[in-house]
Amino acid sequence: MMKRLLCVLAMATALSTAGATMAAEQTVTLAVDNVYCSACPHIVKQSLAKVAGVKAADVSYEKKTATVTYDDQQTTLAALTAATTQVGYPSHPLN
Repeated sequence: MMKRLLCVLAMATALSTAGATMAAEQTVTLAVDNVYCSACPHIVKQSLAKVAGVKAADVSYEKKTATVTYDDQQTTLAALTAATTQVGYPSHPLN
């Protein structure tokens, strides 16, 4: 009985640990400042693509936004906005 209980506890611990480390894919839309020409979205997209954990970035010249899909275990919203700001395009999440 004790052996069975220990086995069940070990399995439960392993499963709960695996669930805790699973990454969650997040998508955020950022308002991007200083987008004045058709080359700007390319620069913004490149800066976001260099951030570890970014899966996709779609930047719109017309809307002056960037929609970013990222792994929240590898990066943060602050890192995304810092990446665009460092190349001259300050950004912030849209509400």
